[in-house]
Amino acid sequence: MSKTLGIELFRLKGKSAIITGGSKGLGAAMAEGLASAGADLLLVSRHRQEVEATANRIASEYRRKIIGLQANVSNPSDIEHIVEHAIEEFGKIDILINNAAINIRGPIEELSLKQFEEVMAVNTTGCWLMCRAVSPHMREVNYGRVINISSAIGTVGMVNRSPYASSKGALTIMTKALALEWAQYGITVNAICPGPFLTPMNKPIANLEETKKNLIEMTALKRWGFMHEIQGAAIFLASDASSYVTGSTLFVDGGWTAR
Repeated sequence: MSKTLGIELFRLKGKSAIITGGSKGLGAAMAEGLASAGADLLLVSRHRQEVEATANRIASEYRRKIIGLQANVSNPSDIEHIVEHAIEEFGKIDILINNAAINIRGPIEELSLKQFEEVMAVNTTGCWLMCRAVSPHMREVNYGRVINISSAIGTVGMVNRSPYASSKGALTIMTKALALEWAQYGITVNAICPGPFLTPMNKPIANLEETKKNLIEMTALKRWGFMHEIQGAAIFLASDASSYVTGSTLFVDGGWTAR
């Protein structure tokens, strides 16, 4: 085995990745991080113009092959199209980041079953479908890096977030199960659990007193996370620097879960 040391372990040149929910927020930030390390990317979003604009911007900045694709991860036929498109463009799939997610907030008595199922369909079932779809391609070459974007809320819980917390808690344990299942094929599976980042999903509640009290003030650093602060975790888990890390949960939460 060749010996690679230091910063070279983090290089992603020659690697290709799929990032769902890649048009904005943490998905776009992780896309920039992976592109800066040399990866080519297929960014997936339900919003065609938005994802194509993000792909074009990152491609121009980092001189990598970045493609934007409109698709819905809760739709099994869309999943097939995503994977087929990645294979057509790159010839392989080295990295999968399952980031697509939605959030519907409210007390359980005021939420409908349809709303709960909608959150689970995107956040949990969509991730499972993506993992199942890339599995044959990664197993064939005995290599893969799968990163599921869970949430600190999937571990500690939070009021009025029962659909989201349930979906992310399921995603965390799914990560462990697949890590055990795929270890024999050289595929690592890990989860990143972000804390309070000021994403488009969180902006509507950013200035609420409840948010400041139960989110921001509960972090050790007493602030929102900046978008770029997710990049280091994503590059690490996508690269050979994490070759002996699987089934793990990496919290990037400003110390929220340290209490």
